[in-house]
Amino acid sequence: MNNKAWLYLALMTPAVLSSQAFAEPISLSSAWQQLLNSNDKLHASEQKVEQAKGNEEASHALNYPSLDIGANYSYMQKPIELDLRDLNPIAELDIDLPFPIPDEMFITPFTERDIFTTSLNAMWPIYAGGKIDAAQSIRVAQVQEEQQQLILDRREMFVTLVERYYGVILTRELVATQGLLKDSLQQHLHHAELMEQQGQIAKVERLSAKVSYDKAVLDYNKAKRRAALSQVALDHLLKSQQATPSTAMFVLPQAPALAQLREKVQLDHPALLLLEAKRKQAKGLIEVERAGYKPTVFLYGNHTLYKDDTLLEQITPDWVVGVGLKIPIVSRDGHSGKIRAAESALQQARYMTSQTEQDLQLLLDQSYSEMLTASDEVNSLNSTLALATENRRLRDIAFKQGLSTSLERVDAETKLSGARIKQLLAKYNYLVALAKLSAVSGELDTFLADADMNNTLSPPARNADTPNTSTDTFQPGVISPFNGTGK
Repeated sequence: MNNKAWLYLALMTPAVLSSQAFAEPISLSSAWQQLLNSNDKLHASEQKVEQAKGNEEASHALNYPSLDIGANYSYMQKPIELDLRDLNPIAELDIDLPFPIPDEMFITPFTERDIFTTSLNAMWPIYAGGKIDAAQSIRVAQVQEEQQQLILDRREMFVTLVERYYGVILTRELVATQGLLKDSLQQHLHHAELMEQQGQIAKVERLSAKVSYDKAVLDYNKAKRRAALSQVALDHLLKSQQATPSTAMFVLPQAPALAQLREKVQLDHPALLLLEAKRKQAKGLIEVERAGYKPTVFLYGNHTLYKDDTLLEQITPDWVVGVGLKIPIVSRDGHSGKIRAAESALQQARYMTSQTEQDLQLLLDQSYSEMLTASDEVNSLNSTLALATENRRLRDIAFKQGLSTSLERVDAETKLSGARIKQLLAKYNYLVALAKLSAVSGELDTFLADADMNNTLSPPARNADTPNTSTDTFQPGVISPFNGTGK
């Protein structure tokens, strides 16, 4: 690939040219950090973790006593009073007094009709049948679940970043490749027109060259639109303007060890740890519901802060403490059904864990196989590319000398372009498969480290075999392209 390829990378569209003039190159590692800092989905997952941590912190309060101030106002039908004449043995005495005694003399008021009290109340559960510990363990498991979900979301976004980041590089390289094909076919069309004017080829040969050139122009324009769309997708992901990738596509000289990746997946894959957290939650729910059958023991206390100035309040003590016991006999909470549901959730988590382990191993093997296939394709296309390059060079010489038809010359150029495109696609597929493999195994840092070693996206190397219209010195030959003999 010659220096024209690098020119096409910058001249995809006028809009891209004007905006990229001020665009800053960004490495894959920098893009990943920018994604972590700006992606709304990841921020939402982080807030779920914070929410779970807040709930877990709140569950610590279940171990503490409660203390509150209560105030009561009551208005009674009548005040509480005591009539001495209703007491024995006074009520049984039949005494005739020389003078009458008013009824008020026998009545002692204890309260008014209006009663107002304020008190400080305390309650401290010292035994709840294990309900408190189980509730706290559920909250801890919920934090673990959200943390593992955040890791899964990050790995998913990492694969998306690799697809879009290298997708921009791929589509730009495809624009360059299609541009080279278009220019080459344009030059070939020019040669065909000259040869037609000299009477060395038929009109159909020139028309064939024109059709091939028009198709190359169409493919080039399609490639530019795909490149622009890829750039928009990357910009939206990173919330940036014209992020220019600077990390080139690469292929590792040696594939990672599959056995080590399998072991790592089995030990600490976040999907498995997430299901483990769900199992802990189900176990906690079972303990919570079983605690509903057990008694509750608690300490309590009350201290009166304000009371009315009545006889009843005067004889009532200002504070009281004690211990209480609550034993459930009949409850409407449906503990048995909730226990059954929690046990079913526990079994479901176990089955899901077993299935997820199999799915992860399959995904690991599939990604590893795709990576090896793409790597083999990249290596095998080196010889194909060399053959296509030499074939195009020979066909070009033969056509100029009248020994080859326009169709053969176009076919050679198309094969060379196709080999270049296949190799680009193979490199892209390799990196996507490697990213998926890294996401499954959690080796994101390793992928980024390998990418940093290819942090400079250099212009494609010059290809001396590529024709250049600016220095075209073609002269029609004297050999017939139809029978291979001289006129």
